[in-house]
Amino acid sequence: MRSSAYTLAAGYIALAIVALVLFAAPLWYAWQVTINDNRAEVLQQDSARLSAVFERSGVAAMGDFIRERVGLQIPEERILLLADPQLKPLAGNLPAWPADIPAASGTYTIKTNLNGKAAELVLVRTDLPGGYSLLVGRDVSRFQPLAHRFWYGLAVAVGVLSLAGVFGAILIRRAILSRIQTIRQTALAIVQGDLSRRLPAHRGGDELDTLSGTINRMLEQIEQLFRGVRNVSDSIAHDLRTPLAELRSRLEELSLTRPGPERTFEEIDAAVADVDHVMRIFNALLRLAEMDTGLRRSGFVETDVSTTLAEAVEFYLPAAELKEVRLVYRDHGALCIAGDPLLLAQAVGNLIDNALKYAGEQGTVIVESERAADGSALLSVSDSGPGIPDAEKPRAAERFYRGEASRVSPGVGLGLSLVQAVAKLHGGQLELLDNRPGLRAQMRIPALAVAATTPGVSSEAPARVAAAAML
Repeated sequence: MRSSAYTLAAGYIALAIVALVLFAAPLWYAWQVTINDNRAEVLQQDSARLSAVFERSGVAAMGDFIRERVGLQIPEERILLLADPQLKPLAGNLPAWPADIPAASGTYTIKTNLNGKAAELVLVRTDLPGGYSLLVGRDVSRFQPLAHRFWYGLAVAVGVLSLAGVFGAILIRRAILSRIQTIRQTALAIVQGDLSRRLPAHRGGDELDTLSGTINRMLEQIEQLFRGVRNVSDSIAHDLRTPLAELRSRLEELSLTRPGPERTFEEIDAAVADVDHVMRIFNALLRLAEMDTGLRRSGFVETDVSTTLAEAVEFYLPAAELKEVRLVYRDHGALCIAGDPLLLAQAVGNLIDNALKYAGEQGTVIVESERAADGSALLSVSDSGPGIPDAEKPRAAERFYRGEASRVSPGVGLGLSLVQAVAKLHGGQLELLDNRPGLRAQMRIPALAVAATTPGVSSEAPARVAAAAML
């Protein structure tokens, strides 16, 4: 069975062998070239000294000198041979002049038998005055065991590396298979429906721990989305039952009572209102679905959100006057981000509509845009109403969720969900804070999404800012 541990181990073994060969190659080159060159140079120097003795003292003295050196040295340590013009040996430790030596002076390497043993000789031939010839050399076959030991050592090193690699691969494979088995069991439990299971991860661990942490965050998101889908399904069934039941009741009553035209048209108008209410719910869900999938990012442009907020406030001023609510916009200068101006207008419109709904008569709603200390953009709407209890704030942005204070007011509980989806689409988040009294709802868009320049962008907010106001 193929295993990544074995594959990695094989790769590391091959890499180690290549490194070992690259380390040994220069040593072998130094042995073959440097040492041989030095040996040839030493032999040439010996030949030059012997030639000087010949020229100074003659043939007889040269023969005595060679015989004396042969007698004093270790047997076969140095090859010395003095021959007459007919290449007949006069003195030295070679029985005859080697037949493989060319006639010209120089350095030669030959293979021959020396005292009954195969030998490889490096010889320097020097022509002397009077036709005499001199050979000075060494038997390099004496160093072959050292070369063999070098290659044996290299082979042993390769074997040790291979065994260590295989042993390490077995240990690594066991460790990896143990971790993978744990991941597999967790994944099977999740497949069987237990979305609460998580992969074991140790802080500051290895790469698998990092991967497990990433997968755990993905599982948390999946669990949250799954829970949201289940809650949405339950909420849709609950919230659509009422308008559909009212619609059916009206139509059934019309069918049974057959009232006059005026009453009939009143009931038809009420039925149309119920259908519009249901359609608004589905349209809001479709917009939320688009934002959840990130499809609306294609509409991102450089937008001055201070202009968007100012136009939204201007749009809601008549409604605020009718409710006797003071609506104020605090402008802190141009604040440009990369985003979808229509979605931002809808989100701000929802926040303003909610604030006007709960601020009460003689209340105050403050809309504000500013840049935070960390560079992020803050778009906030504050009111002086009852606010949201701390226990309900974590669920206030859930789809179709309505707190105790909002059950008697119109709407279906999708307004804050849409605001949160818009903030998330822009890389930010919705924050619900105490205004003391009232609620401060703000969208925080991180600095990474803040544009660097100030454009002249005209928002489409006034035309459609109320599209999602009743959600």
